Amino acid sequence: MRVLVHAYPWDIIGDPLFTGRVQALGCDGVNLAAAYHTVRAATPWHPERAYLDARHAALYRPVRAGAWSGRRLVPGAAPWMDTPDSFGTAATTLAEAGVPVTAWVVLTHSSRLGEANPDVSVLNCFGQHYPWALCPSWAEVREYAATLAAESVRDLPLAGVLLEACGQLGADHGGHHDKTDGAYDARARRMLSVCCCAACTAGWADRGIDPERVVRDLRAAVRSREHDLDPATAAALLAVRHEAADELRHEVIAALPPGLRVTLHATPDPWATGANPGLGPQAGKDVDAVVVQCWPPGQDSAERVRQARRALPEHVAVGSYVTVLPPIRPEEMAPHVRRLVEAGAQEIHLYHAGLAGPSRHGLLAEAVHAARC
Repeated sequence: MRVLVHAYPWDIIGDPLFTGRVQALGCDGVNLAAAYHTVRAATPWHPERAYLDARHAALYRPVRAGAWSGRRLVPGAAPWMDTPDSFGTAATTLAEAGVPVTAWVVLTHSSRLGEANPDVSVLNCFGQHYPWALCPSWAEVREYAATLAAESVRDLPLAGVLLEACGQLGADHGGHHDKTDGAYDARARRMLSVCCCAACTAGWADRGIDPERVVRDLRAAVRSREHDLDPATAAALLAVRHEAADELRHEVIAALPPGLRVTLHATPDPWATGANPGLGPQAGKDVDAVVVQCWPPGQDSAERVRQARRALPEHVAVGSYVTVLPPIRPEEMAPHVRRLVEAGAQEIHLYHAGLAGPSRHGLLAEAVHAARC
């Protein structure tokens, strides 16, 4: 049973006690953000601040001109950090203390690039772009993601790489002060998450599906439960999405140095979009582990683990992504982790060693203990 905790570079830099706290947990390493989206993060352990504002998606390594020459899609640097290689500094600090580090890389989630380049962002059936979501049907997006992953891990003593948003994002997981919760049910959000950009619709046409008809059907399905996609059309749309995700994953993995353990964020629901995109028929076969989100305590999370185990080859480890932050209650932590292990989880990924302040830090230790009992 492997147990890893998540962290950001700013959790380590400037806090000399971070490494000791992680070592005391007895976990197997840290998933450390190397390329991450916009975030306002609490820093309850940091001696000099209470929050950090990462104002846009950024690569926490030097953005080397040679690596990105001639590209339109180039990651932003992180001027809110004191060093251009904050990930490298933090990763080296942990590695020198004997703590294995996995580079946590967010691939297609970048509002900064989506706003500047709407033509390669996800487009819904009403003709509206999702600036937070780069569409992997575009070769340019896949090339960007592969270079981002390669630059994240370059010349560092790392144990592995964790790929988040390795696929298409959709209607959820949007922007600040989001006012969409509850306005659309799960079915409508699924329709609103179908990308209708030129690259995706070309894929539909190649399968004999009329894009104009599909867009009309999607709009009607959003507005009325009396309308739905016919099974052949739905299968074609899903195939286009999964093929793009497969190509993205293949290109990203090919760009990585040999020997790194590759873990993929995903979910068994094939229609899922977002940070944990849906598993397609080929997804997971070329990675070492697949981690599914299991934040809500209860049988639904355990069933998600069981579904992932059934869908994946035996040699691929199944992990559970677990939060120790609210709304989970302290008394739910250990039973939740044990339930996931009983369902087949071989890894527990804990969120989050930096965000969990003194009142929640003990739950990390409790989760580690529960995973191994």
